[in-house]
Amino acid sequence: MFAAERLPLLEVYATSLATAGVERGLIGPREVPRLWARHLLNCGALAGVIGADLTVADVGSGAGLPGLVLAIARPDLRVTLIEPLLRRTTYLSEVVDALDLANVEVVRGRADELHGRRTFDVVTSRAVAPLERLLPWSMPLVAREGELVAMKGSSVADEVESVADRWARWGLASPRIEPIGADLPDGGTVVLRVAWAGAPLVSLPVGPRPRRAASGRSRRPRRPR
Repeated sequence: MFAAERLPLLEVYATSLATAGVERGLIGPREVPRLWARHLLNCGALAGVIGADLTVADVGSGAGLPGLVLAIARPDLRVTLIEPLLRRTTYLSEVVDALDLANVEVVRGRADELHGRRTFDVVTSRAVAPLERLLPWSMPLVAREGELVAMKGSSVADEVESVADRWARWGLASPRIEPIGADLPDGGTVVLRVAWAGAPLVSLPVGPRPRRAASGRSRRPRRPR
């Protein structure tokens, strides 16, 4: 999964996530014991399903999962980390500089701010949003011959069904769900692959935004990306 000469970079990144990442609220402390099994190795498995010498955008990059892992594992890829929050882009830039990753660009902003300005061979993400919002954010960044390769959870089939009436309307080819990393300690995960059926669109209608939690109710912690 990782070439021997790239492992020291991944270890430095893992140490940063377990220390600065926790201190700065980018990942939860409970994730540290399973950092390799649940996060780094799963993201590393994604590197095995992306072609050579491509441009990749990681939407909502957060702490750099999967974008930084892809850039470490695959120096042939040109990776753009797209993240709107300053504290996260500051962290990402620090890690990129520390690891001297010449193949990584950090962009502070929302994905839709790049619509009509940038396209990529591959657009990926991990635990960012349901498909009704993720597709409108991500697909306008996908080049004509490119594809969305999003890491999703076990409910991905239900998500696909929930937007089944929109694939043809949005000019998208039928999606493919593929398991990756089945031999990993946590059993791996799945990716959703989506390509254009025709000419790419510059924008897609965005689904409704999630309702805010009622006052006084606790929110469930988000899974780190």
